[in-house]
Amino acid sequence: MAGVYYYRQNSVSKPIRLEGKTMGTSYHIIYFDEENRNFQNAVDSLLELINKTINTYDTTADISRFNRSEHGVPFTLPYFYPPLLKSQEVVKGSGGAYDPTVMPLVNAWGFGPRKVERPDTAEVMRVKEYVGFEKIQFNKDSVWKLDPRVQLDFSAIGQGYGADVIGDFFKNRKVTDYFIELGGEGVAHGRNLKENRDWEIGILDPESNYEEQKFIATTRIKDQGYSTSGNYFNFRIVDGRKYSHTLDPFTGFPAQRAVLCVTVFAKDCSTADAWATAFMSMGHEKGIELLKSHPELEAFFVYSTPEGIRHYTSPGLTGALTVSQ
Repeated sequence: MAGVYYYRQNSVSKPIRLEGKTMGTSYHIIYFDEENRNFQNAVDSLLELINKTINTYDTTADISRFNRSEHGVPFTLPYFYPPLLKSQEVVKGSGGAYDPTVMPLVNAWGFGPRKVERPDTAEVMRVKEYVGFEKIQFNKDSVWKLDPRVQLDFSAIGQGYGADVIGDFFKNRKVTDYFIELGGEGVAHGRNLKENRDWEIGILDPESNYEEQKFIATTRIKDQGYSTSGNYFNFRIVDGRKYSHTLDPFTGFPAQRAVLCVTVFAKDCSTADAWATAFMSMGHEKGIELLKSHPELEAFFVYSTPEGIRHYTSPGLTGALTVSQ
């Protein structure tokens, strides 16, 4: 997932800023609190617990124990069940375009903890046979496998879920105005009191690189989760060919679509995060059509055509989103 976000500054109310490292990326938070409380240690502790649950790069995490197991595992922390439940919702809604059981494919392509020099087509086709959310079951206490080879990967929802957990932490402490950015996605709630305006995000141009990053659009956002998915800087080049990190669960191969990036807005960041991956997997044409039956979602697509780069803005974003000239 990718997207760069920013905050304009003025001098009205004094914001509190937090930042740190988590989930292989960084986070930045700004919030306003009448009691001037600093939640840095609490936020870091929460993110550490989430990592100990769903981070596949941590061999001791609950998700890693599940992936190694033959049958399944009980939950040891309360951070495994929610992303499973949300995944079930988005798997169904997207017709399987988003599916967290793609971990064997992630490893086969070298996008996960296991690194490979060259993807093996025979292995890709073999492991594709045990990809499918219907091959697991779960309840509030545990998750188990119907096929011992099934493995989970929450990289397409984990950062969004982490942002939601932090957002709930703020709400429970009566903090109503905050902006959370975790790896380029997050949650905006209330307003930027320093400027007396809604929060604003910039959507990274898909033609950007590490050295030169620019926005293709900006938009106001309030009481929503947001997530941008695109190839950006996470891809592999094999024999001169660029492979996207977004895998198509149906083919087993990186999704080869005209869509370059998509930013999704939803009631929470977990939803936006998972759907952004689904839209990248299915492509902009199916994604735009599917939006008609999902009024809880808004999206901004950027895609390529023979005539050049085009974009689509869902009706609910009209008036809030501005495309750069």
